[in-house]
Amino acid sequence: MTDSSALDPEDRKIVTLARSARARNGVPEGAAVRDETGRTYVAGTVALDSLRLSALRTAVAMAVASGAKSLEAAAVVTDVEAVSDEDRAAVRDLGGPETPVLLAGPDGAVRATVTAG
Repeated sequence: MTDSSALDPEDRKIVTLARSARARNGVPEGAAVRDETGRTYVAGTVALDSLRLSALRTAVAMAVASGAKSLEAAAVVTDVEAVSDEDRAAVRDLGGPETPVLLAGPDGAVRATVTAG
């Protein structure tokens, strides 16, 4: 378990944004990523008949579509106990293998920090 109060303020911000997206949209997951310029991209789970994306993959897609060249960090808020390989791969594709991915519960407490690698 990671002490959320010890997080860098910018990392705490993306966890808060991810938590807000989850709550606001009533979806299973909320996510946020921060690009190389400090801009953030926030998303929730996409669950359409024709399209299914996790919140984290949606946030990465939004960053790419907005012109981001790299990622500094990512956060996902979920009930799930681990970041999926597919989500880590999306972060890795844009941010590289050392990009941190913060995994937080619905209460915003960071349970783990893993790398995209």
